[in-house]
Amino acid sequence: MAQRIRVASYNIHKGIGTDRQRDPARILKVLQEVDADIVCLQEADLRFGKRTSVLPPFLIASHTDYAPVPLDVQHDSMGWHGNAILVKNGITVEHHDIIHIPCLEPRGVVTATLGIGGTQVSVFGMHLDLSGLWRVRQARAIAALATAARAERPTVLMGDINEWRANAGCFREFGKHFAILDPGPSFHSKRPVGRLDRIMHCDRMEAKDCGVHRSALATTASDHLPVWAEFALL
Repeated sequence: MAQRIRVASYNIHKGIGTDRQRDPARILKVLQEVDADIVCLQEADLRFGKRTSVLPPFLIASHTDYAPVPLDVQHDSMGWHGNAILVKNGITVEHHDIIHIPCLEPRGVVTATLGIGGTQVSVFGMHLDLSGLWRVRQARAIAALATAARAERPTVLMGDINEWRANAGCFREFGKHFAILDPGPSFHSKRPVGRLDRIMHCDRMEAKDCGVHRSALATTASDHLPVWAEFALL
């Protein structure tokens, strides 16, 4: 039987909810609701100063069965330019890295090779630029690296793409190599209309289902709703 996994992407808005309160514990409760094996986070670190992790490590350890992928970039940060990956206990981190991409704003990509039930999976987490021109450049660079990964193992890409148009240039770049799922509108969480958060995958993964997680807690915890997808690894 094919290995099944559930993944999710969530822009946590630095832990600040629509009530303007910063509440890391609330974000962790939403993640428990989603119950994904692998989660890519955006805006997971504070924006200025030491860029401290929004989600304190002791809260993650004591309130969830997740562990952050250790990107080893900054001592107090969990991510790279706010991008981070969480994995459930029992999933092994075989390799991890940060990727510099062309950018107008401070942007980056995080990636990891994960061991799940005897199978390796490559994961890319991202938060793309607000500028359409830069998004295309970023998508081209990311797709090239992810295409090399998919030659070795199943590969999934997730994040806040910041793209409002269904057939925009960055989707054309990703679509040359990967299937692009449309879980549904995830922004703004109070009244979602923007399909900004996406999950993409290679042909070594079969998408079984996908969607937007909308709960009373999620509509308040961040200005984005989490998106998720379930896959069978081929």
